[in-house]
Amino acid sequence: MGRRIAVVGGGAAGMMAAVHAARAGARVTVYERNDRVGKKILSTGNGKCNFSNERMSADDYYGSGKELIDTVYSVFGVSQTKEFFAGLGMRIKNRNGYLYPASEQASTVLDVLRYEMDRLKITIHTNRQVGGIVRCDAGLLVETAGHERKVYDAVILACGGRAAPKTGSDGSGYLLAQELGHRIVPTAPALAALRCKEDYFKRVAGVRCDAGLTLRIDGQPIRYERGELQWTDYGISGIPVFQLCRDAAYGLGDGKYVTVEISLLPDAESAGGLKSSQEKDERHESFWADRWDRQAYQTMEQFVTGVVNKKIGLLLLKLAGIRETEVAEQVPAPLRRKLENLFYRFTVTVKATNSYEQAQVCAGGIDCAEVSGSMESRLVPGLFFAGELLDVDGKCGGYNLQWAWSSGSVAGRAAAVGEKGTVRV
Repeated sequence: MGRRIAVVGGGAAGMMAAVHAARAGARVTVYERNDRVGKKILSTGNGKCNFSNERMSADDYYGSGKELIDTVYSVFGVSQTKEFFAGLGMRIKNRNGYLYPASEQASTVLDVLRYEMDRLKITIHTNRQVGGIVRCDAGLLVETAGHERKVYDAVILACGGRAAPKTGSDGSGYLLAQELGHRIVPTAPALAALRCKEDYFKRVAGVRCDAGLTLRIDGQPIRYERGELQWTDYGISGIPVFQLCRDAAYGLGDGKYVTVEISLLPDAESAGGLKSSQEKDERHESFWADRWDRQAYQTMEQFVTGVVNKKIGLLLLKLAGIRETEVAEQVPAPLRRKLENLFYRFTVTVKATNSYEQAQVCAGGIDCAEVSGSMESRLVPGLFFAGELLDVDGKCGGYNLQWAWSSGSVAGRAAAVGEKGTVRV
């Protein structure tokens, strides 16, 4: 008879762990607190499920688990993920390295996983929250909130972090790990929009534009991202903002002054983006000198038309103290420079990130120094971890789901075979 394995959490990592444990001959039981498994998968990639990325490395991740990435991905990486899903009958679409189901439906990813779990006769208990895990002579005793108790040879904790708690990720997994002696790295929302202090955002809400963004903490440049910036009525959003969120959240948590410097003319920037010098790029200087010369006869409303979205142009005029009706050639030189700098270094003050409810991922979690390359606890034999519960979070673009697939598969196989160290799947 195979080993008895309990998987706590029926999300992406938990389902992957269950499938690989069962394929290795284990008798698997999944405990899911929701009324169905895989609920969070349905909301990924705006419902299209960007499930992985061809460009994948440890540099795309943060947290204490970065050293685990190479180890785990050498066992089960992107190529194995593609083979796995293709083997379940799912055609894959590659969009500039971003991988999606060809159906462009997140439900496809969930369905093929469910079908495989059914085929493997994995027991699934829904509406069942685990309230405790206790070490005993026979293995690990799992207790549910309804006071059911059952002993397993191994337990895989894959119940998520704190992001999107309505899907079941409410942080309860951290408590289970803490009760067994594990350290939790402080958590923060990641891949979320930023809320800003200024009062003018409603004027440009809904506008999208290409921009270069530099996150500064206490004035020091921390990170640069470029992409489509989305203006909201409370601040800024979009993928480049999501990539800055993690560092912004921890900076705010430490009581530091957090700003985002926005270049609305990113093509005029020097390479790299993280510039400490206040010198403008020569292309930037040339662009404005030519515009002031050629369009000297225009009103300033006309002058800014065509540079960026009109709503943004008019906002910058207001912030520069220039009337929309003023003729360009009559604008004093100091105000000209002020307007130019706003296009180049428009700075917003961050007061908060969006909450865990709106975050795609949670940063922080179980300290990975306490986890082996087979995803087993170094403190509690037979206890394994997978997915977002660990202190590993990746960039936007399929990286976090790939971590779920990889860590889940490795944990599932290792738990099933009962061996220490890295396993081959």
